[in-house]
Amino acid sequence: MVPFRQFLLKIHSRCNLACDYCYVYESADQSWRDRPRFMDPGTVRRAAGLIAEHARAHDLSEVHVVLHGGEPLLVGAARLDAILHELTAAVRGVARPVFKLQTNGLRLAEDPALLPVLRSHSVSVGVSMDGTAATHDRHRRRPDGRGSHADVARALRLLAGPYREVYAGVLCTIDLAADPVETYEALLEFTPPRLDLLLPHATWHTPPPGVTTRAVPPRTPPGAAPAGPVPYARWLCAVFDRWADAPRRETGIRLFEEIAVLLLGGTANSEAVGLAPVDLVVVETDGTIEQADSLKVTYPGAPATGLDVFRHTFADAARHEAFRARQRGRAGLAPVCAACPRSAVCGGGLYAHRYHPGAAPNPFAAPSVYCPDLAVLVDHVADRLRRDVTALGAAAHPVPG
Repeated sequence: MVPFRQFLLKIHSRCNLACDYCYVYESADQSWRDRPRFMDPGTVRRAAGLIAEHARAHDLSEVHVVLHGGEPLLVGAARLDAILHELTAAVRGVARPVFKLQTNGLRLAEDPALLPVLRSHSVSVGVSMDGTAATHDRHRRRPDGRGSHADVARALRLLAGPYREVYAGVLCTIDLAADPVETYEALLEFTPPRLDLLLPHATWHTPPPGVTTRAVPPRTPPGAAPAGPVPYARWLCAVFDRWADAPRRETGIRLFEEIAVLLLGGTANSEAVGLAPVDLVVVETDGTIEQADSLKVTYPGAPATGLDVFRHTFADAARHEAFRARQRGRAGLAPVCAACPRSAVCGGGLYAHRYHPGAAPNPFAAPSVYCPDLAVLVDHVADRLRRDVTALGAAAHPVPG
């Protein structure tokens, strides 16, 4: 049994934006409708106790607790402070809590009481922004249709300035209609410590934006890239080249860094790439224990386990077949992926992106719908690493003249 090390708590189930690509509100699974808005104190207390119990049982030195939503900051400063105190008290003397929070940023700009609370508990804050004002406001709008870029920019300036110590970075969902380099440079204006560039959640049943059809790749010769259009690879490769060619390090980009680490034989800390077993579990506002949120894009009830924090433990969840299926490494991949030399790096792609209703023996037994893009991106990064290593070797051992 692989223990959980990341505990994602849905402390608020609603949002103050109406993003058109939202995997919670705009996807197949609509279970949010039947859940309470807030995670009440009793549920927080029970979840916190189970986290401490799990850490103790597995001798974990630290636990990562991610506060999420909906929009988690809709709980307000006082409730947020109480939640963080409860979690800290529960694990004190057992494991060091590492707190993270993902937000759309609006409440940071509107409520001056929130950032001091986050700083007092050393919460690392990630903010979602999709690039330029035009690109961001095309997708990330308020329910009344107004854009949100200006307020998110205000929040990011606070994080980049007086609250730099809690600034984790920026999360950006790729929009093929946006220029990739312009998007990257627009985000650099907020000096993020790290960027997450996310492929839009998609499946074989609901293909990615800009890709009308895509066939499951057949077995390809070792080293050959799967056939098919690769618009997301082209977008990402353009950003990679701009990032890698910069005269100094401007920021980290998680996807590129983790691909590079995997190519060099290391281990990634991401669901998106690599074959590391999943160690994240979700607790919804009502105490339901679920799998990763990204599964909401596949079919109704996909993240469900039938477990909750009042009747079960995280050990019960770790033994659940749904989690064990994501801890099998290469053996858990589709046959075409297991035979591919890139599989140790791409890991078959994000689990939700493998969903194909007709796949056998289960609907996740297919390669990622982004398989051709991932193949091209991995090869592109590998080529750059080879060139850089060759150049370093030549510099260290020049040929005598």
